[in-house]
Amino acid sequence: MPKFETKSLENFLSYLTVKNHTIANNLANMGTVNYKREDVKFKDVLDSEIGDGAIRTSNSRHLDFDGTAAGEKKSWEIVQDDHSDYFSGKNNVDIDREMADLAQNTIKYKFATKKVGKYYRNLQEVIKNGGAH
Repeated sequence: MPKFETKSLENFLSYLTVKNHTIANNLANMGTVNYKREDVKFKDVLDSEIGDGAIRTSNSRHLDFDGTAAGEKKSWEIVQDDHSDYFSGKNNVDIDREMADLAQNTIKYKFATKKVGKYYRNLQEVIKNGGAH
């Protein structure tokens, strides 16, 4: 697997982790009056609308607020869902939608972790055996 594919899968895992956290946050706030559901959207779609908006750091070893290394561009953004449909009577969180999103996110996460794990196991095997098969 080329380095580009591995990096893409690692970025995808980061996105899925944030998506999972966002879904959990929505579920935890189901009973909170006027809470606005959050979602994770791919940033390249938003970049055309809002521009760069990146937080700057003073050192390349610093982490941004979202856990990515300074200067590392992420391809997603957490956005607030402003739909006014109040499914629970208190806010716009729909438990059925959140649970479906959680199931879909879990399947994607399992796929990506298996793919990355297989790559690193193969790399370890090549190093251990000196590339001879």
